[in-house]
Amino acid sequence: MPEVSQEPSREPSPRRRTLILAICCMSLLIVSLDNTILNVALPSMRKDLHTTISGLQWTIDAYTVVIASLLLLAGSTADRIGRKRIFQTGLVLFTIGSLLCSLAPGLGWLIAFRMVQAVGGSMLNPVAMSIITNTFSDPRERARAIGVWGGVVGISMAAGPIVGGALVESVGWRSIFWINLPVGLAALLLTARFVPESRAPRARRVDPVGQVLVITLLGSLTYGIIEGSDAGWGSPLIVGCFTLAAAAVAGLVRYEKRRADPLIDMRFFRSAPFSGATVIAVSAFAALGGFLFLNTLYLQDQRGLSALDAGLYMVPMALMCLVFAPLSGRLVGARGPRLSLVLAGGCMTASGVLFAALDAQSSNWLLFTSYVLFGIGFGLVNAPITNTAVSGMPRAQAGVAAAVASTSRQVGQSLGVAVIGAAVAAGLHTAAWWIIAGCGLSVLVLGTLTSGRRARATAERTAALFARGERGTADARIEVDA
Repeated sequence: MPEVSQEPSREPSPRRRTLILAICCMSLLIVSLDNTILNVALPSMRKDLHTTISGLQWTIDAYTVVIASLLLLAGSTADRIGRKRIFQTGLVLFTIGSLLCSLAPGLGWLIAFRMVQAVGGSMLNPVAMSIITNTFSDPRERARAIGVWGGVVGISMAAGPIVGGALVESVGWRSIFWINLPVGLAALLLTARFVPESRAPRARRVDPVGQVLVITLLGSLTYGIIEGSDAGWGSPLIVGCFTLAAAAVAGLVRYEKRRADPLIDMRFFRSAPFSGATVIAVSAFAALGGFLFLNTLYLQDQRGLSALDAGLYMVPMALMCLVFAPLSGRLVGARGPRLSLVLAGGCMTASGVLFAALDAQSSNWLLFTSYVLFGIGFGLVNAPITNTAVSGMPRAQAGVAAAVASTSRQVGQSLGVAVIGAAVAAGLHTAAWWIIAGCGLSVLVLGTLTSGRRARATAERTAALFARGERGTADARIEVDA
């Protein structure tokens, strides 16, 4: 029998679409809130668990490396066996992982339970974005929905430092994981009741070799960067890690090109906007990861602020993100991604330069100006990344395309924490800020180069390539069935 498409035959009502968007945003809220709250709690964790800078890096990167390694698998699996089913599984695992983190008896256990969280988290954001993409088929409505989605990051950035600081001071750092429990349970119940099941028309086969190569690449690269300062950059262990990462990249590109159903479809990267969005995501989230890591340690260790006061200092940045994220969604829907990306890159670059060249820490006026600029830049960058990643691609590829964008975010954040943490461990604080400024400049340049008419033409050719492939597959199946 011919395969029956499992995509929804008609769109839900406007009220139902809004409810589905709200449910999907709940998953983004707990994942984003978890990261911002965790950063505020790092100094308390270091004292309680008697750990070093590298130990703090691993509490973040153990999560981001695992989630980045599994996002593509989660996206393609959701397209194959059902997005709602995978989304619900992710909510269960993330909630259980959060509970285990709050009970961790030591650093090793905390890192292990963060990895459990990450397995669940890998099933949330890319799958939720795929659900949104299939719920909002109109490009303008989709852009506005993605703007709302991006605004949730701003909410988490605004609430995370304050809520995290209050919890750390009043109850202790373990309580920061409790906030995920009621939100996760509520999202699970609402998903069961209101979110429709959907899957791609054609099931994609599992790619175990590609999955192992991705894990090898991200794990070895991150380990080499984090442990390089302690082990020595020229030590056999660190050199071996970087060599293994390079070999994994070469093997992944060569192997994936030959597969009919690759984990990472290299045809995506024939689209200049998609390729640009991937690198922009890495750059922007590397800047975010490094920015939060540096400022948390600076405010509490050097200025001697409490966790709550440090969180309040970060509010101007978070509020700007909250304001400009939905504005960016509307801007992308009305005028395309270029203006948002150029403004985002300019603001993030300026923020890094204020710290690196003008010593923004020397006065509160410069400090808060830098925070405001970074918040504006990061608020503007999220919507064009996501919109560019999924726009122009067939809806059947939505899960994989969204997963690539989400993977780029997590890779960027893990690399940002690893590189900036390595610079801090080596005493290169000014260099760390120049790295953040360089990430902002990358967003600015790539946003300009990959959003013009010629770049859009490559996206159209890539979409047509996928469409021809899907028609050929459908014709072949009809002939076999006949």
